[in-house]
Amino acid sequence: MNDQHPADIQSVLHQNIQALIDHRRQQEEDQGVQARIAGAISRFAGSMAFVYLHLAILVAWILANLDAIPGIPAWDPTFVILAMVASVEAIFLSTFVLINQNRMAEHSERRAELDLQISLLNEHETTRLIEMVAALTGRLNVSTPADEELPQLAENVDPRQVMTQIQQASADQEKS
Repeated sequence: MNDQHPADIQSVLHQNIQALIDHRRQQEEDQGVQARIAGAISRFAGSMAFVYLHLAILVAWILANLDAIPGIPAWDPTFVILAMVASVEAIFLSTFVLINQNRMAEHSERRAELDLQISLLNEHETTRLIEMVAALTGRLNVSTPADEELPQLAENVDPRQVMTQIQQASADQEKS
């Protein structure tokens, strides 16, 4: 029987991983064209290729406008155009990054909600297991060190009550 158990765990693990991969792929497919474009721009803007490209353009722009490159006349000797282009680019890049961050925050919130739901289901299942073990030990007339705690452990945790206590503790901490 022990030889069967690890294979079952591996199978469940593989199924869970595949479900997460499929879910992520489906989310990416469900994204609109605009979200995909914003994500691609954000990924490129966060790469070293982007840094190298900008460094090369900046050096070329400065050298050309200092008349350091023969045959290329200066078109921006005061670098006003460079400053304006850089400012407009910064506005657009920050917007794309914010769009991407909003999307990532939404995904993170969904994962947190999934984690909460799984934790609540786990708590419910654990409570049922405690009830079954308590019934078995009672039927067999076996005492355990946890006998005094069993009634409290066998109660389901009310998430609203936990959230209220967390909010109250946070408010108390802010006051002090």
